[in-house]
Amino acid sequence: MTPPTPPTALPGRLPTVDPQTLRAFVAVAREGNVSRAALRLHLSQPAVSLQLKTLAEATGLALFTRTPQGMALTHDGAALLPMAERALATLADFGQAAAALHTTVRGTLRIGTILDPEFTRLGAFLKQLVESSPQVGTELRQGMSGDVLAQIARGELDVGFFLNLPDDPVGAPYRLRALTRFTYRVLAPAGWGPQVRGKDWKALAALPWLATPPASAHHRLQRRVFGPGSLTGLEPRRVALVDQEASMLDLVKSGVGLSLVRDAIAMREAQARGLVVADQVALECDLSFVCLEERVGEPVITSAWGALEAVWGVPA
Repeated sequence: MTPPTPPTALPGRLPTVDPQTLRAFVAVAREGNVSRAALRLHLSQPAVSLQLKTLAEATGLALFTRTPQGMALTHDGAALLPMAERALATLADFGQAAAALHTTVRGTLRIGTILDPEFTRLGAFLKQLVESSPQVGTELRQGMSGDVLAQIARGELDVGFFLNLPDDPVGAPYRLRALTRFTYRVLAPAGWGPQVRGKDWKALAALPWLATPPASAHHRLQRRVFGPGSLTGLEPRRVALVDQEASMLDLVKSGVGLSLVRDAIAMREAQARGLVVADQVALECDLSFVCLEERVGEPVITSAWGALEAVWGVPA
């Protein structure tokens, strides 16, 4: 092909070049031959030749010369080649970015939290969520276990941590996944060893207890052993209503009464402050993660389950 003599570009007017023309220019420059460039682009040779002509007219420059081996870049063509390649790479990046936006998860995840962050691995969970779904913002709301479940049902929370009893599964309309099982112990003030060591639930029912609101997991656990239809059928003397774990500990330390406490905390307090752990009774509980079953497939909630699986090693 003999390139036509390019017209003189109009002064002050920038050429308009479409991506396909740039691809033809780059392909011929790299292949040094119109026919090989046409094969590479899956076009006919006349189509490629027409694109070269269009580019030459648009720029007002002679971009190729014909040689016995094929096509060779002129000085002007060689100067434009790197810029043409950068322009095509930028277009490719643009297309990839646009495609990625279709799969990018955006939104706000409202998370119900309970207990202390270390126990729920909240920090690790949020770190994993931010790294895997950087466009997802989070709102944390601390509360009691039962309140988290109720707020999820009302649509006020998207997901949350929940304490449930192993033999009392939470069914529809929730999707619940147990993360770890742990034990609640009965913790008593220092000096109460004779009253609690070696004692069963019936004996412990005669002592003063700290009560918790119905939304608390402690309340549900206590109903297993105290009250109508429970293991003992007895109602203990409840001397205070408490809704925070830290307040329960303070009242136990002050000698007010007994409380259910997570085993790790009970052992720590026994060693550090001489509080007494009842050695004949215990109640098991599961730390779980929960959302509404009908919302499991929502992208933001799916990202939460993925982060949870990475941190806890449990499948969603």
